[in-house]
Amino acid sequence: MGHKTLILGIETSCDDTAASVVGNGRDVLSNVVSSQESFHQRFGGIVPEIASRRHLEVINPVIDEALAKAGVTFADLDGIAVTYGPGLVGSLLVGVSAAKALSFSLDLPLVAVNHLEGHIYANFLTGATIAFPLICLIVSGGHTSLLHVKGHGQLEVLGRTRDDAAGEVFDKIARALGLGFPGGPVIDQLAQQGEGEKFSFPRALMGTEGKLDFSFSGVKTAVLNRIRREKEQGKPLPLNDLCAAFQDAVVDALVEKSARAVEYLQPRQFLLAGGVAANGELRKRLRFRLAPLEVEVIYPPLEYCTDNAAMIAAAGYYYLRQGSLASYDLNAEPGLDLENP
Repeated sequence: MGHKTLILGIETSCDDTAASVVGNGRDVLSNVVSSQESFHQRFGGIVPEIASRRHLEVINPVIDEALAKAGVTFADLDGIAVTYGPGLVGSLLVGVSAAKALSFSLDLPLVAVNHLEGHIYANFLTGATIAFPLICLIVSGGHTSLLHVKGHGQLEVLGRTRDDAAGEVFDKIARALGLGFPGGPVIDQLAQQGEGEKFSFPRALMGTEGKLDFSFSGVKTAVLNRIRREKEQGKPLPLNDLCAAFQDAVVDALVEKSARAVEYLQPRQFLLAGGVAANGELRKRLRFRLAPLEVEVIYPPLEYCTDNAAMIAAAGYYYLRQGSLASYDLNAEPGLDLENP
C-alpha cells in the first residue's frame, strides 16, 4: 500500500465551520462540521457578523479535531485546500487566512477551491467511479445551476436560476409558514403527508424560451400570496398539502430541465449536488425521470450534500495533481462565479 496523498480541507463559506482530511481525493479519514444553526435560528436566517465571529472562535479546534479523528498530524499532510468563494466575505476570510497561515508555516502547497465546484466533488466520496464528460445539477441555498463538466476544472454552465435559488425559496416559504430555519428538510417531511394536487402553483420557464434556465420567484410569490389569502379568510392552513404542492412545483422544474440537458448532451452520468440534493422527492423523481435515458444518476450521502470540508479536500486533491496552486495573495471572493475560476 503506497502513500496516500492527504489533503486538509477547510470550508467556512457560510455558517458552518468545517475541516476534513481526505486521502487520494476519495477516502474520508475525518469530516468535522461545527454548525452555527442554533446561533442564527431566532433570526430566521444567517447573520454575517455572528457567522464570522463564530468561525474565528472555532476554526482552530475544528482543524485539530479533524486531524485527531483522522489519526494524523500536520507532518503527514501533503496539501491544504480551502474555499475562497462564493459566500459571505467575513466567513470566507477566516478560512482563507487559516489555510494561508498553515500552508506558509508547514511549507505545504495551497489550493483554492470554488465552493460550488466543491459540491460536485461530494460525488467522488460515494465510492462510485466518476467518468467525464457528465452533467451536474447544483441546488443549494444560494445557487441553482446545471453544468456540463468536461474534466477537472472544465465547466460550462448550461442553465442557472434567473432570480431566487431553489434552497432560498424553500427557506422563505418555511419562514412564512413558521417552520423555522433551514426550511428544506421540514418542508420535505410535511410534503410526504400531503397531496400536491390540492393547489396549483406555476412552473416557470417550462417552454423552450427558457432553454435550461430556472426561475423560482414566481412560485415563491404564488405560494406566499396563497398563505396570506388563507390566513385572511381565517382558514386553518392545510400545511401538508401546501408544502407538497410547493415542493412539486420546484422539483418539477429541476427534474424537467435536467432531463432536457441529458437528452441534449447524452452523458453517461448525471450528478446531483448541493444542500437541496438531500431532498428525498428530488432524488426519487430524478431517478424515475432519467431512468429511460440510460444515464447513471449519482448523488452524495446526506452528510456531504450540505456544506462540508471533505468535498473541498477532494476537489483540492485533483487541483494539486494538476498543479493548480494558489499563491499567498489569495483573497476571499464572495461573488465568485463558476465559469471564471
